[in-house]
Amino acid sequence: MNSPIPLRRILLLSAYDAASHRQWRLNLEAMLPEYHWTQLALPARHFSWRLRGNGLSFAFEETEILDGDYDLLIATSMVDLSTLRGFHPALANLPTLVYFHENQFAYPERDTQRENAETQIVPLYAALCADTLAFNSDYNRHSFLAGAKTLLERLPDHVPRGLMNKLERAHTLPVPLAAPSVANEQQDSEPALTVIWNHRWEYDKGPALLLEFVRLLCSSKLNCALHIVGQQFKQRPAEFAEAEALLAAQARRFGRQPAHCGFIKDRSAYEALLRRCDIVLSTALHDFQGLSVQEAALAGCTPLTPADLVYPEYLPAANLYARETSECRTAINILCRLEQWQRLKEKGEPLPTVSLTGYTSAALAPRYRELFKSTIATHNAR
Repeated sequence: MNSPIPLRRILLLSAYDAASHRQWRLNLEAMLPEYHWTQLALPARHFSWRLRGNGLSFAFEETEILDGDYDLLIATSMVDLSTLRGFHPALANLPTLVYFHENQFAYPERDTQRENAETQIVPLYAALCADTLAFNSDYNRHSFLAGAKTLLERLPDHVPRGLMNKLERAHTLPVPLAAPSVANEQQDSEPALTVIWNHRWEYDKGPALLLEFVRLLCSSKLNCALHIVGQQFKQRPAEFAEAEALLAAQARRFGRQPAHCGFIKDRSAYEALLRRCDIVLSTALHDFQGLSVQEAALAGCTPLTPADLVYPEYLPAANLYARETSECRTAINILCRLEQWQRLKEKGEPLPTVSLTGYTSAALAPRYRELFKSTIATHNAR
């Protein structure tokens, strides 16, 4: 009896190749070198056009590559898979895994924004095209399923039965974390507590709460250096300029050099800063895995995050703060926790630590291999 031919050729499509998406796909290729990878990615800009136009772009700009011989198609959830299959029907014959880094059902809206059903329907259609669905966290999976159920119930008529049954067979499989490039260094013995906020400078990462905390910190007696780093864009929330000015004044008051504020292009310099920090802080309104928090924790930082979103999946209560009805009261919760940890540091006692061994490439590689195999089997069983 002939043994089955092993899976070797994977086509991966990333429709909106944000930094976390790029990290995921490159880590997959490095983590699973036994497969032959072909990857196509579109830049993370012009969100509305990219969401609706990626099927057109892939189909007519990458025809020769799409015509290749593959064993598995992996697509991020923003790939307009139903349209792409219409333009390039042969793709419908490939076993297909759709991976959700995020979902638009759980994305926080500004007061000035109106709900756009298309941002929810395109990933929903992609999910219904797939043999297998995978989400980077249980929070992502549950919020997508709840949002999809609500959306389908709102549609006026001719909604086929059983759609939710197909979606509910989804898996949870996190983005793998690469090991730090350098082993953890000994923390500096400076008296100041050193905190890093390392997220995109956008609305969904909570700049309003961050600024409220900075105001409170700078009016307190706590000697705390706060670095604010992360990816920036042409338009950035106004809160960051005020926070930078306040922190510069606070540093002068304590006789310290100003903390870093801005994007660090050099990866090794960024990782070195992480290793010098005591704590990584999140004020996010939206996080489906929290890669920036996780990579800081691997570098030795103690996480301090909201007690909601994805964070309770891998952080104990000691690393979570309550989100109150007002940002002022929430900022007080953050400051109180930092004051507690400052006292521990002054006594020479360790800060709370977390284990993320289940998120490493070594732990997740077998699970990815198994999911690839089961996707093939599901498709072939049809």
